[in-house]
Amino acid sequence: MVAQVNTEILPFKATAFHDGKFVDITEKDVKGKWAVFFFYPADFTFVCPTELGDVADHYEELQKLGVEVYSVSTDTHFTHKAWHDSSETIGKIKYFMVGDQTFTLANNFGVLREGQGLADRATFIVDPQGVIQAIEVTAEGIGRDANDLLRKIKAAQYVASHPGEVCPAKWKEGEKTLAPSLDLVGKI
Repeated sequence: MVAQVNTEILPFKATAFHDGKFVDITEKDVKGKWAVFFFYPADFTFVCPTELGDVADHYEELQKLGVEVYSVSTDTHFTHKAWHDSSETIGKIKYFMVGDQTFTLANNFGVLREGQGLADRATFIVDPQGVIQAIEVTAEGIGRDANDLLRKIKAAQYVASHPGEVCPAKWKEGEKTLAPSLDLVGKI
């Protein structure tokens, strides 16, 4: 199964390393606020810490937008703690680091690499109802950018709170949106 935009996240139960503790989380904990599921292949690797550190650098801004972040790999929550304790970059993470050693989340979101036991590099933006609003999947060697993630979240939040409006390409907060209508057909 592959997760799709406009579908609800599936039930799960997992343990995360968060705020110096191990905590259990489920899909019920995610609902009620915006969420980002940030899948990556493995702890103690190369591109992954650069991405996780980039998100950590923007976490305060994400929190101000009402967004919670769940980084997910198929490593255990114990491994996440060890990485957090041993890496300066990972040590600055304040969001949830979810262990998915049973592959439940990777399978639910359709990002488990067949026969490898690793998750693809994938991002899912989920609204407060638990519905996926955006998906990004990149190849192993292509790191993601937290600034673009922020832009997409702001656009998703804008569209959710302004029915009848859409955000054009490269839209940034405060810029003009579009109101699709018969008058716009062929004029853009």
